[in-house]
Parts: sequence; C-alpha cells; structure tokens
Amino acid sequence: MKFTLTLRIICNFCLIIILLLGWSKQASAGELSERLAYFPQWEKLTSVQPAKGDLIYPEWMAGTWEVKSTLVDLAAPLAPDIVTPGFEGNRRQLNQPVSFLVRFVKERFSKTNAARSPTAGGTPSPFTSLKLTPQTISTNIVADRAFNSLNLAKSYLGDEAVLSVKVDPDSPNRQITFLRGERQLVSIVTARATETTPDGKFITAEVFQQLFKGGSRPYFNSVESTTAYHQLSTSSPTIEADQVTAVYLSPQDPDYFTAGSRPVALYRYRLEFFPNNINPQKNRASQIN
Repeated sequence: MKFTLTLRIICNFCLIIILLLGWSKQASAGELSERLAYFPQWEKLTSVQPAKGDLIYPEWMAGTWEVKSTLVDLAAPLAPDIVTPGFEGNRRQLNQPVSFLVRFVKERFSKTNAARSPTAGGTPSPFTSLKLTPQTISTNIVADRAFNSLNLAKSYLGDEAVLSVKVDPDSPNRQITFLRGERQLVSIVTARATETTPDGKFITAEVFQQLFKGGSRPYFNSVESTTAYHQLSTSSPTIEADQVTAVYLSPQDPDYFTAGSRPVALYRYRLEFFPNNINPQKNRASQIN
C-alpha cells in the first residue's frame, strides 16, 4: 500500500512541469482557456493531435527559474463511487507551497537523425545506445525535461527516494524516472495542443500514459495536464501559471467503463516563476548513474 501510494503521489505531482514536451497543434480559438474556466466540469480533451518532436516555448520562458507550486483546489468528480487511493492524502498538500528549479533552454538536435535534446546534455539513456552524431543548436526554446523532472520529484519525495530521470534521445515524448528499490515510472506523451490568447497567455494541453513498475503488479493510468503561462510586468514573480491536472482510468482498470470519459481526480495548481541565475553546468539531472 505504501508503494502504491508513493507512486500515485508521483503521478499527481510530476505533472506540474516535467512533461512539457512535444510538437503541438494550435487549438481552436479559446478552447483551452475555456476549459480552465470550467474547472471542475471536465471530460477528455478531443482536439489534441499526436505528439511529435518538442514543444517550442515563447522566448520569455528561456532561462533557469525557481518555481513555487501551490495546490489550490482538487476534486474527485466520481466520488464516492470511484476515488483514487492517493486523493485524500493529497488533500493535505492544499495551500502548502513547494519550491524547485526548472529551466528552458535552446534546442539541440542531431544533423543526421534529428534526435532532439536540450542543451543541458546528459548521459546515455537506457532506451537506446548513445549515438555520436553532429549536433546543432537552434533558436527554439524547449524544456530541459530531465533536469525539471528530477528536481520536481525530489521536492515532493525527497532526495533519497529518487535516483535519476532519463529521456529517450530519439523521442522527447518518452522518459523514465528511476526510484529506490528498483521501481520506475515510465511516462509517454501521446498527444497535445497549444493556444495563444489575445492577452498574451501561452496555454498547453498534454495527454500521456504512465506505467508504474516495481510493485506486485504494474499500474497504468492516463493523465491530461493543461497549463496557462502568463508573463508579468514585474520581476517578482516574472511568470505565473494556472495548471489543472486530470487523472483518468486506463482500460486495465475494472472501473474504466463506469468512469467513461470523465476524470477520477482533478488537481489545480498556482505556479510562480522567479528568475534564478545558477551555473547551468551544475546539478545536471541526467548525470546520476
């Protein structure tokens, strides 16, 4: 039970920043912003497209940031019939800020196979063998996924619980979080969309599958994370964001058909981004072996 609860906590909280990946399709005008406004009246998002490549962020998100994340609301739309095991425990996180570092960097990709990775670099991934191919740095801004994921996971689970995060060098849509006790969280982004509002907000919606390995049996679920970023006129904070994470049952769950297209858990966060000028060569997330 302790193992399952720990992995459900990872599922709920590693959605804030770590999976900012993938190619995106512009959503129809206002659809994503309206979705945030209708919280908690949600069903599965249907306007997303298959995830390919990396999500390109606005230039104003480039750099290293200290993020203060606060869970401000949560809902279990199908309670009391269906409630996820970690839901009531997560209620204790309400209005309790958690801080961690993230960074957004210029995109680096191979000239020969176009396999993409952030400029932060890293050690070979367990997904494939290391390919020594020429690399080019573009002007596109992408998330440093391994760095962001590792920092976020450690902020919630502790330094000793999380070993490393590896991103597939051939696909930024696949990553593995390695935990103590030979446990793993495999996350695969399957679809996404973006929207830019008239008042300058940059909104992303991502859908992905998660697999928890290392317990008595594997556990699957499906997650959607919708985030609206807004650059502020002040420097403290510089960026704020409104994020909603929706957890859906996977087809392997016995309650899958009962839940249908409705989420079984919803979490709403307020994110605040403060500039942080650390040495980018330090604390490389993927250097842990």
